[in-house]
Amino acid sequence: MTVLPKGVRHMPGFLDREAQLALIEDIRGVVGQAPLFQPVMPRTGKPLSVRMTNCGPLGWVADRAGYRYQPQHPVTGTRWPAIPERLTALWDEVGAYSQPPEACLVNFYEETAKMGLHQDRDEEDLGAPVVSVSLGDDCLFRVGQTTRGGRTVSIRLRSGDIVVLGGEGRLVYHGVDRIYPATSTLLKNGGRINLTLRRVRPAAFE
Repeated sequence: MTVLPKGVRHMPGFLDREAQLALIEDIRGVVGQAPLFQPVMPRTGKPLSVRMTNCGPLGWVADRAGYRYQPQHPVTGTRWPAIPERLTALWDEVGAYSQPPEACLVNFYEETAKMGLHQDRDEEDLGAPVVSVSLGDDCLFRVGQTTRGGRTVSIRLRSGDIVVLGGEGRLVYHGVDRIYPATSTLLKNGGRINLTLRRVRPAAFE
């Protein structure tokens, strides 16, 4: 049995097929209003291998100027659509945090996409958890420590799984090493969607 760092919770199969399909419909609505875009690395401009969008009052973007949250889509200039009610209910259920989420990142992984080890630390409110939802093809998810270069462990995430980074595990390094193509029939053309719910600002600054 894989032992995850303290504060990191893996809830396999938390969402059944019906709930997953409902979320996919919600995300189609989000993408219809806020199209997927290609984030790039600061300074170098190298594209990330995922395409992404956001919903909520704030959205995370990455471009040559850096990583940040902002209220509008970087391409269309329009405000992000609201977070679907199913996702805010999920935050309440598994996040156990007093304030609502302000951002939901939607990352789409094609079969060759991956995500290097990184910390989620662009938020001001680091006391709030990050709630992550996997939809579609399986992936190999790697989790490290709160310092770079520490011991890592890997788990296979499947469609409907949820991972929560909170407490002592809020700032662990984590990433996606690979996608396992054709392991799910949820998405018509394959691939993986990862939804991450975050609280960005302390409540007093809303």
